[in-house]
Amino acid sequence: MARIQLQLPDKFLYETEIAIRISDLNYGGHLGHDTLLTLLQETRVNFYRTLGIKDELSLEGTVGQVIADVGVQYKSEVFFGDTLMVQLGVADIHKFGFDMVYRVTQKTSGKDVAIAKTGIVCFDYATRKIAPVPASLFSKINP
Repeated sequence: MARIQLQLPDKFLYETEIAIRISDLNYGGHLGHDTLLTLLQETRVNFYRTLGIKDELSLEGTVGQVIADVGVQYKSEVFFGDTLMVQLGVADIHKFGFDMVYRVTQKTSGKDVAIAKTGIVCFDYATRKIAPVPASLFSKINP
């Protein structure tokens, strides 16, 4: 079976640092895959906040988002005490959604930890149906 291949965007729109806690480790003694997804969500929510968006459920009015798919390419291990740099970019924008692409590196060494993407679909929580990307968000992620 072929391994997934993810492409980094031409530019990143947001960057943040995240310190790894002891509770972020799995029984293998390194960052758990479930925790990586939580760190990506934290990055995504903080990015939205820089755009003036309160949270993932209210991108505009009753339109929020759902995650349609996730892909991760792991590059190296992460341990307790490491600080990660997470960069976020946007790709494949279409009427109903877009991909958020993340580059995760170890801050001190610059070593790649992971490349990941989350497929975002806009969703109207009042009607329980997919919805177009709000124009206000579209203009901020597609300058």
